[in-house]
Amino acid sequence: MESSFYSEAELPGLGLASYGEDVLISRKASVYSPSGIHLGSHVRIDDFCILSGKITLGSHIHLAAFCALYGRYGIEMQDYTGLSPRTIIFSATDDFGGDYLISPMVPEAATNVSGGKVILEKYVQVGAGCILMPNICLHEGAAVGSMSLVNKSLEAWTIYFGVPAKPLKARKKGLLDKLDQ
Repeated sequence: MESSFYSEAELPGLGLASYGEDVLISRKASVYSPSGIHLGSHVRIDDFCILSGKITLGSHIHLAAFCALYGRYGIEMQDYTGLSPRTIIFSATDDFGGDYLISPMVPEAATNVSGGKVILEKYVQVGAGCILMPNICLHEGAAVGSMSLVNKSLEAWTIYFGVPAKPLKARKKGLLDKLDQ
C-alpha cells in the first residue's frame, strides 16, 4: 500500500534545494520552484499545501492542510513554528490601487508588484484561516488567533487576534520547558 506521503527514497526526485531527516510531504501538496526550497528535519507538509518561491523551513515544523506559501521575496519559518489549516503567507502583493493590472499573465510593465521577506521566528504559531502579508516578522513566540490578518510585524511572546491583528495578551514562555522532557 502506498503512503500518502512521499517516501524517503522519493524525496530526492522532488528537486528540493535541501532537506533533513523525517520529512513528510503529502503526495497531494504542490511544490513549485523546488530548487529554492530548504527544509530542516521533522517537517510535515499536509494535503493541498502550495509552496512556491524562496522558502526556508527550519526543524519541527507542521504546515496543515490547504496552507499556501508564496515566497517570491522569501519566507523563513524558524524551528518549532506551525501553520494551522488554510493559512496563507504572501511575500509579494499586487497594487490594487487602480493604476495597474493584476495577474501573472499580464506583461510586467503593466503591473506593480511589491513585497519583502516574511519571517516567523522560533515558536511562532498561526491559527486557521490567517493571512500574513509581505515584509513582516512575527517575533519569537508570537501566536496568531484564527481568521486574523497580519499586516505588520508582531512582538515576541504575545498573542494576537483580529483584522488587522491586535495584541490580546502575553503568551507564557514556560511552554519551552516541555521541550527538555
